[in-house]
Amino acid sequence: MLIPNAVSAEFFHTDAGTAFVDLLINGNRETWSVRSKRFRTWLRRRHYEITRTAASAAAINSALDLFEAQAQFEGPERAVHIRLAEHAGHIYLDLADDCWRAVEIGPDGWRVIGSPPVRFRRAAGMLPLPTPQAGGSIEELASFLNLPSRNDFVLVVAWLLATLRTSGPYPVLAISGEQGSAKTVLSKLLKALIDPNVAPVRALAREERDLVIAANNSHVLAFDNLSGLPHALSDAFCRLATGASFGLRQLYTDADEVLFQAARPILLNSIEDVISRPDLADRAILLTLSPIGDRRRRSERQIWRDFELARPRLLGALLDAAALGLRKLGNLQLKQLPRMADFALWAAACETAFWPAGTFARAYQANRSAAIEDLIDVDPLAARIRQIMANCSTWTGNASDLLGAGADLSDPGLPGGAPAWPKNPRALAGRLRRAQPFLRALGIQIAFSRESRAGTRVIRIYTRAEDIAMTVSTVSTVSDNRHGADLSHPRPGLEQAL
Repeated sequence: MLIPNAVSAEFFHTDAGTAFVDLLINGNRETWSVRSKRFRTWLRRRHYEITRTAASAAAINSALDLFEAQAQFEGPERAVHIRLAEHAGHIYLDLADDCWRAVEIGPDGWRVIGSPPVRFRRAAGMLPLPTPQAGGSIEELASFLNLPSRNDFVLVVAWLLATLRTSGPYPVLAISGEQGSAKTVLSKLLKALIDPNVAPVRALAREERDLVIAANNSHVLAFDNLSGLPHALSDAFCRLATGASFGLRQLYTDADEVLFQAARPILLNSIEDVISRPDLADRAILLTLSPIGDRRRRSERQIWRDFELARPRLLGALLDAAALGLRKLGNLQLKQLPRMADFALWAAACETAFWPAGTFARAYQANRSAAIEDLIDVDPLAARIRQIMANCSTWTGNASDLLGAGADLSDPGLPGGAPAWPKNPRALAGRLRRAQPFLRALGIQIAFSRESRAGTRVIRIYTRAEDIAMTVSTVSTVSDNRHGADLSHPRPGLEQAL
């Protein structure tokens, strides 16, 4: 059989047993899956170049079986990555160009190299990144984004820097705004800076299986024009943002399972605020875009033309900040670690490449305070707990008592799509546990215990004097500055397209 003898390549396998091959093509090392359509086509061409005859389907399948066994039993085990990888304290960003080059980012800076020490695979739809240019300014990005405040811009840049990390947790960037506020354009621009794709934004996955497949083939996941977020997908986003393992049946006809373990940066945009569950909101950066007046609007074609010219400089500026982050991260300590602590540490380590230390922490805290207030407003359970505690410092009872006490209060006039008032004590207790972190941030403490010999479940809700003072200060600040705007900076004059 001529086909195996016609192939000079290095075969290896991943920890899951998937066979890959390293081929030297036009002087560049390329990594393909042994079972991919591209490698199958390459085998046919190689066989024809040597024999001037067409290889039969049986010969191709036989050769692939042989190569797969060789990779699995004789080849070394190696990790294969998509777009981002880490090795020996360095980060590698796949440019996905025809030369299979990558950017090596280290504490001393970054450089473009060929044949990096890690392996990348190319999924369908991936587009190349431009060759980055040094000396760019991240401020150039602000003119392309319809963001209402300086704080929002700081958080968007922090999210972009987080996408240059090879592991989570990653904050979910949730963008809302009325029609014509350039939500989709913003989503496409952010994805194009790190992980460009033929389909930059997509419709929301119908089920967790579709989400896992998308995560397996992209580094940054961007979902466009959401009208709602089912609870199952909200939970899946939580796991994917912080890192988790997913198991899928390989084929519907067998019992083999494919395991996928990863964390991915996620971007959501919608007209309404679709995040209504506290666990996902606690992992999110929430932005609200302002409408664009007709006089400030410009064509999307013009925006993309200008953006393509700026993209190499913007990528270079992000790489400069990432190199600084690698240099400072090991020695950085924050006085207080917020939720998504690893993200906060990375953003703080990188931020002095762009602005004074502490800028990110202030913007992130303002955004989280606004998120807490918004979530309390749309959750009837949390809103009524706050109503109850407005007139007392301690409440004690069981879930049934709390269910009745809350039902007696007036309806706060919740928007459509908000979670309904629980219908039974068990559901109330579960919802109360989910709302605990945000209620605690407003100075309301909740304790669950069992009392008496019968083991009666008791819920104790209480406030402390210092918590009440902090709550009043936080609520007042958020009410005056609903979207976390930094009033010390003027709002940039931005023009955008639909």
